[in-house]
Amino acid sequence: MLGKFNILLFLMIVFFIQCAAFKADAGSLDKGEIFVLYQEAKDLFKQADETAIRYPQEAQSLYAKAAMRYERIIREGGIYNGKIFYNLGNVYFRMNDLGRAILNYRRAEMYMPDDANLKHNLAYAREKRQDRIEEGQETRILKTLFFWHYDLSKNVRVIAFIMSFMLMWGFACVRIFIKRSFVGWCIASASALSLIFAGSIAADEISCNRNRPGVIISGEVTARKGNSETYQPSFKDPLHSGTEFILVEERGEWLNIELADARTCWVHAEDVEMVR
Repeated sequence: MLGKFNILLFLMIVFFIQCAAFKADAGSLDKGEIFVLYQEAKDLFKQADETAIRYPQEAQSLYAKAAMRYERIIREGGIYNGKIFYNLGNVYFRMNDLGRAILNYRRAEMYMPDDANLKHNLAYAREKRQDRIEEGQETRILKTLFFWHYDLSKNVRVIAFIMSFMLMWGFACVRIFIKRSFVGWCIASASALSLIFAGSIAADEISCNRNRPGVIISGEVTARKGNSETYQPSFKDPLHSGTEFILVEERGEWLNIELADARTCWVHAEDVEMVR
């Protein structure tokens, strides 16, 4: 009995130590410090906007100070939400840093995928990129055939699944009392919609776990055929800030990435940053 008690006590101690470590990792800033940094970042961004036309160099300095405060809130405060990443993306866009702007817009997208301003800003930033990499024909066909999966946000698809699932069972209950063929058709239609949206949500989860998206943040990057500077360039022209990719493989300080048109290449880890 005493042995079991000692084991239980040991497990409880380990649990509390892990909880304490997690709390420490969550952020070293308290709420007051985070609030002050957030207000300072907003004020600096506003001041930069007001001086951008007459004093562009001073405005860039103010934008940089605002970015530093948002980065500190994320890094030291452990705050991860759509608004912070969205604001940081706006700051970097004003600084003409398309790579970090798109990176933070993509991060904000994970928390507020239906935000209209975010969608607009992300699309506009993507239009400003130097690299024009078109999606492969297979991807375009998939987006046309399964338009609901790509055009509707995950939140909308979850709501659609819940509604169609409830309708399916509602019609099933009605079927007990009304033996009409149209009720059977309603059950079948609601069931089909439930399966469609459930499959779409499941595909999202699988893709989220398997795919690691990233963005090139350096101004210009020479993509290579292997994980070393000794390898030949993969393409005639270098890649530029803001180009997005999916991580295929990691080898030390080199990453094998896949571009939107399905081409692959190797880039140095310091030239990119992962969305998640």
